Parts: sequence; C-alpha cells; structure tokens
Amino acid sequence: MNRLDRLTAILIHLQTKRVVRAQELADRFGISLRTVYRDVRSLEEAGVPIGAEAGIGYFLTDYHLPPVMFTSAEASALLMGGKLIEQWADESVRTEFESALFKIKAVMKRSDQEHLDDLDAHINVAKSTWRQPYSGELLTHIQRAIAQNHVLQLQYHSQYNDAETQREVEPVGLYHYRMAWHLIAFCHTRQDYRDFRVDRIRHLTDTGERFARRERLSLQEYLDRMGVDMPMVEAIILFPKSVTRFMHEQRYAYGFQEEHDLGEQVRMRFQTPYLEGLARWLLMYGNAVTIEQPAQLHTMMHALVDEIQSHYAVHPMVNET
Repeated sequence: MNRLDRLTAILIHLQTKRVVRAQELADRFGISLRTVYRDVRSLEEAGVPIGAEAGIGYFLTDYHLPPVMFTSAEASALLMGGKLIEQWADESVRTEFESALFKIKAVMKRSDQEHLDDLDAHINVAKSTWRQPYSGELLTHIQRAIAQNHVLQLQYHSQYNDAETQREVEPVGLYHYRMAWHLIAFCHTRQDYRDFRVDRIRHLTDTGERFARRERLSLQEYLDRMGVDMPMVEAIILFPKSVTRFMHEQRYAYGFQEEHDLGEQVRMRFQTPYLEGLARWLLMYGNAVTIEQPAQLHTMMHALVDEIQSHYAVHPMVNET
C-alpha cells in the first residue's frame, strides 16, 4: 500500500471508532509507531482535526469523510462474507446483511455491479446438515443486549441431561467454534461464567435491566482463562483416504487442525480439551483409525471397545415375532 492510500485508510479507520490507539493502526497497516505518528501529523497538516490523549489514542474532533467508493476486491470480499452468513447466522442477521449489501451495490460503478452478479453464482457454502437451526432473531437480540449491557432471560435446553432450564444471564460476547455460535455469559443461577450454544436457546427475553460491564470479564479475558483452565491435547491420527470423504465438516467439531497427504493415507492433527469426545467420534470409523498419539487416546479407545463388547454380550438382540 502506498502512502497516499494508507493516509486515506487511516482517516477511514479513525471514523469507525470514538478512539483509536496508535498501536492498533500500526498492527493493521504493518508499520512502526514512528510511521503512525508521522502519518497522523501529515493528516493534521492537511487540515484534518485530529485530537489526541496521551496513553489513550487519537480521535476526530469534528470531521466527516465523504462517502468512499468500494473497490471491486472489497465488494467481492463482502460477497464471500455474505455467503458464510447465509449458513452460519439466523434470519435477522441474513436479512440485515442482504440489505447492507444492496446499499453497497447501489453506489458501485456499473462494471463492478456486473462483476458481483457474475461472481455470485460461482461461490457457495455447504449447508450444515447436523446443526440445529437458530430460532427467531436470536443473534440480533443477543448482539443488541451485549452492546447495551442488558440482562437476558433464557429458556435453555441442556444437552447433557435433556432438560430445559430458565437462566438469567449477563452477556459477555458471541464466540463461534465447533461449527456453532456460543453465547458466553455470566449466569446468575450458577454465579459463574457459562457457555450457551445459541441453537439450544429455545426462548430469549431482553429484560432491559442493565449490568455493570466493568465488573465482568471481557470475551478475550474469558477465552484466555478457559485456555488455562482447559488445556488442549494434541492427537495425531491416520485415516485411509477412502474414509476421509465421509468426514466433511464434522471433523472441525472435534478440533481438526490440519492434514498431510501420505499417498493412500491421510495424517490428521487434532487439538481438543475433550479427548473422550474425540474417542467416541472415532469409534464410528472402526478399524480405519490408527492413533499415533497420544497414548491416552489409544487407552480410551480400548476401554470404549471393551464397554461396547460387554454391553452386547449381556444384552443380545431380541428377535421380534
């Protein structure tokens, strides 16, 4: 990026927030703090009213940049984002994103509009066949509650005991992992932080009651804490290529990280805090699984196989007459 484009991009970035730290600009554009200071000084000399507060950051005092045209590449990136949203968000988010994309297309050059129309039919995202759909406008309501620090009441289906419970929570943030959105929140019932899968929320009510955000962990602080509390275990597993075609997206739910082609076999690397969950998933592939590490996973597989064998030895199939 040349300097003129960078100065424009810095100005746009300053418009997106109340306060922007110099380090944030340095990280985004891959430049030194000294270069950030020099660029901001250049904008000030050009008449842009930029305020600064030591130890906090920069802010625009009274300035609004005229509408900026999107490049074809930027619009294409938004189109790809929209394809993901179609499958991994609820109807409310899909509708609002589609509306925003129409507004963006409306101010684009005709050639760029045609570029997006041509590209649209050639990009798609596989529909998840095993995730439960989100109900109502959950993601939009949750986002609003997070931004406004509002307490939420949830009717939540707990998978482990197949029961529904009523919870009152203070939302910390939304986090997408294992192919699903999760609401991280402080639960009044448990008096601790809890992870709620959004597709298991049966009903949600915004109470309008505000809570003190400063008394709660940020989303990143929660994730950092969980990383310490729940250490990840690495597993290396060999599969025949003939088997991998049946895995599809499910492997990501069990911590899939990468794979290496070994000819007739594929070596996959997983990282998971739930080793038993990985072991139970691997059972479905029978003798096609070869565990290279860890030994603990190998032992778990032995125990599960013995458990199944004992079960069917005691409970043989009863023929219906």
